Amino acid sequence: MKKSRLSMVLALLLFVPLGYAQKHPVANINTPYYNGMVVCAYPDAAQIGLDILKKGGNAVDAAVAVHFALAVTYPDAGNIGGGGFMVYRSKTGETNTLDFREKGPAGASANMYLDTAGNVIPDMSLYTHKASGVPGSVDGMVQAHQKYGKLKWADLLQPAINLAHNGFKITQRFAADLNHLKAQIEKLNPGKTYLIKDTEWHEGDILIQEDLAKTLEQIRDKGREGFYGGIVADQIVAEMKAGDGLISKADLQNYHSVWRKAVTGNYKGYKIITMPPPSSGGIALLQLLHSVEKYPLKRWGYNQDSTIRLIVEAERRVYADRSKYMGDPDFYKIPVDSLLNPAYISSRMSNFSWDAATPSSSIRPGTFVGYESDQTTHYSIVDGDGNAVSITTTLNDSYGSKIFVKGAGFLLNNEMDDFSSKPGVPNMYGLVGGKVNSIQPGKRMLSSMTPTIVEKNGKLLMVVGTPGGSTIITSVFQTIINVIEFDQDMQQAVTSKRFHHQWLPDEIAAEKGALDSVTIIKLQSKGYKINSRRGIGRVDAILKTPQGYQGGADPRGDDTKLGY
Repeated sequence: MKKSRLSMVLALLLFVPLGYAQKHPVANINTPYYNGMVVCAYPDAAQIGLDILKKGGNAVDAAVAVHFALAVTYPDAGNIGGGGFMVYRSKTGETNTLDFREKGPAGASANMYLDTAGNVIPDMSLYTHKASGVPGSVDGMVQAHQKYGKLKWADLLQPAINLAHNGFKITQRFAADLNHLKAQIEKLNPGKTYLIKDTEWHEGDILIQEDLAKTLEQIRDKGREGFYGGIVADQIVAEMKAGDGLISKADLQNYHSVWRKAVTGNYKGYKIITMPPPSSGGIALLQLLHSVEKYPLKRWGYNQDSTIRLIVEAERRVYADRSKYMGDPDFYKIPVDSLLNPAYISSRMSNFSWDAATPSSSIRPGTFVGYESDQTTHYSIVDGDGNAVSITTTLNDSYGSKIFVKGAGFLLNNEMDDFSSKPGVPNMYGLVGGKVNSIQPGKRMLSSMTPTIVEKNGKLLMVVGTPGGSTIITSVFQTIINVIEFDQDMQQAVTSKRFHHQWLPDEIAAEKGALDSVTIIKLQSKGYKINSRRGIGRVDAILKTPQGYQGGADPRGDDTKLGY
């Protein structure tokens, strides 16, 4: 083994939870596997997914098992009280996407977060019962399993139930999260003790969640009705009434996921298969790729000043378009073809100058003839037959609204903040939106989630996605070009330092160490503002190589890759 590769392996092992590295000594080494791979946010959930593959389950079976396991082990974003998106590619090349994004309750209204003066009421769309949209995760998993699953539903739920009943050892990061959030969780959950104990949490402590186990048993035994009806629905509605929330039994019964045609595009001979609206991620990703396609990124190099300047200028234009044109396609006609038209994308980049940064104040959403005016989690799975699943799910903020459903033991989302509470007013991620993403009953809020699958010559190449709020799109984009343009392997592409620009605010957010001092000086001399920030995204991805499946588990979290 070369010295540089050995150094990389040792560095990656430092991010593996203590004790886990001894149990799974190759969990984060870049070993290729032939029979299947799971990459997700928590080691116990990854092991459950791998076990399902070994038992003969396909990628969707493993995805369902991982989803419910993450609801137990990763309440930061794993959930049954939230929603998400799935991109699927079969071994024969069939593609499909599933939209199980949350919806606005029937009692929601456009101005529900505004005071009498028309100003947004702070935190109302974040940390109250009114912050929650109607959850879609359980319905999404049921539909995915009914369409593509092989193993019995109950067998996919049981591992998560066992984890909730018997408990599991928490990692150092998880313990730190729980200690940090204790005061807020206690404040928002009077009379409840979920995730709370008298003393501090420590790495290796056992977390048992009996009420959550009972809820999962209802879902195991009754499927969709075990969540959207019966005792769990009663508990959700009781919680809403106790906190002046909006979700009703009718809202729960009326929720249904939607199968949608994937958005696809090509980049230098690679086919990109990604999520359509109400995700903004797929269209934005393709816009970014097309914006930079004609430039010599490979010659310029990874995170060099020319590369960064080009990407930033593309990002500010794409996010400006996002603010005006993206929303729920069941409520508005999204101009997908216009946004992805090569001539339009070229015109958007026409005022890009190498002389100086383009101020975001001078960038507006593009115009078309005839048009009327970070917390999530991701997992990538491939089975031995070559079926691939890319799923991103969310509660929105880390631990959602921080409000638990009493008796049911799970967290409510605060996805209503992803609507535009007021046109032009940013949400918690600094993203601005307009009328297309206004609050309406039954409407799905706009998302940045970007689960994606990449093909080369008609064959599976990559499965990729990430959490990270507004940075999701740019993190997926950079991971893809890290492989295609900069010849990085999957783990390198995931580990590499990232940067981000989203039009407003007009600044480059860069991870510490992403830019060297010379590059920073060059960028600043051209008028770019740079702000250092901690980790951007937690990408989990899989690359198909001639040697087998190669995983990339993000060292920014407890993310784990397992294969066989």
